Amino acid sequence: MKKLHSDGKSGTGSGAAADQALFKGARGAAVKILMRIEQSDAYLDKMLAFEMAGGDLNDMDRRLLNELATGVLRWQGKLDWILTGFYHGEFAKCLPVVRNALRVALYQILFLDKIPFSAAVNESVEIVKRLKGERSANIVNGVLRSVIRKLNEITYPEAGEDQSRYLSIMLSHPQWMVRRWLSRFGPEETEAFLASNNLRPSISLRVNPLRATTQEVEAHLRGRGLMPESSPYLPGMITVDGLGGISEDDLFRKGWYTIQDTGAALATKLADARPGMRVIDLCAAPGGKSTAMAEAMNGDGEIIAVDKYDSKLRLIENTARRLGFEGIIHPTAGDARTIQLDPADIVLVDAPCSGLGVLSKKPDIRWKRQAEDITALAKLQREILERAVELVKPGGHLIYTTCTIEPAENQEVVEMFLRDHPEFELVPASELLPASVVEEGYLQTFPHRHRMDGTFGARMRRIS
Repeated sequence: MKKLHSDGKSGTGSGAAADQALFKGARGAAVKILMRIEQSDAYLDKMLAFEMAGGDLNDMDRRLLNELATGVLRWQGKLDWILTGFYHGEFAKCLPVVRNALRVALYQILFLDKIPFSAAVNESVEIVKRLKGERSANIVNGVLRSVIRKLNEITYPEAGEDQSRYLSIMLSHPQWMVRRWLSRFGPEETEAFLASNNLRPSISLRVNPLRATTQEVEAHLRGRGLMPESSPYLPGMITVDGLGGISEDDLFRKGWYTIQDTGAALATKLADARPGMRVIDLCAAPGGKSTAMAEAMNGDGEIIAVDKYDSKLRLIENTARRLGFEGIIHPTAGDARTIQLDPADIVLVDAPCSGLGVLSKKPDIRWKRQAEDITALAKLQREILERAVELVKPGGHLIYTTCTIEPAENQEVVEMFLRDHPEFELVPASELLPASVVEEGYLQTFPHRHRMDGTFGARMRRIS
């Protein structure tokens, strides 16, 4: 998924120092991040990366910060339901620092068994006191003490009264999303999908076959106390439950492996890149699909990796260098809707999308998206495909992929494209991928079915 360009920074110089004093510690940083996400176009991953790079938190604090910020966003719907019942007045209109300090404390009370209730409450009270004074702090203290006293008496909506409202609150997703999926999947599968979005995600690693074997990487991971599991869908993919400090791992830095979701790797497999080919990756950052194609090409050929932003081009450069592909991958600045390039054997469009297939990894997306975004994104996706048409050689292939599960951004975009462009034909994904991840000729994965991101992919051949 391609997102709004934001560096996630909270300030520099004396302003940043003041921020750190006011929002000190893991809980303070979590409240600050949640406020910024709620009030701006900032995204969780960038905000977390910025805070953790600051050097003021130890490893334990960093883990707690990640748990609190991510956990609150996963369970915000349920947290807000409870807090609305205990807050005197309109909870949705209370001060942002009060609202998010309450969420952080309640998340610890409900979901983190090893943290005493008193620590969760006192820290949130102190954060609010530093920013808004005694009166607001007393409100936070009173609400949280009331919740703790009546924790076993909290009532929730009944499933039989309004299924979408019940699932929206109990599994913490916007009601418009739940309604959309209920009409498509039915109650049981919708519930399974929502529940999968609230799980702590495992990490998928792609072994670089030019540097190491899968067995060597698995042995290395076991040596670090992890339990690697080979993917049943794609050779060279490994799943682990947690991999802290990966950037410091010597074999990661040597390019033996990289992080990539198995769904994204399957989408890249759909390209069927081979040695000597010319490839254009139109929406390339951060470089996962470009480097996967470089591996498939055995480092022989040319990959034009396009992105609009210099910061993202640097990400591609760094990833290509680490994996040993700086000679084949050429980061190129440009807008995927207008860029002029010589035609290629393969053009890959990893399109900007709603990201509704990656909600377990990016829980903030569920609260930022609106139903109308899907329509706007489908228009953008069609515009990029129209540019891609001119970049595919006769006999070449156009690959369209997203990290969403929405037909309006997936099948419907491809079907409209094929109606408008009879010079292209759909190549069944089953020619290259396992049948278990193929639906109606397309790659389509779901978190609750496949234990990976929700990913879509279509392979189209230019026949004239």
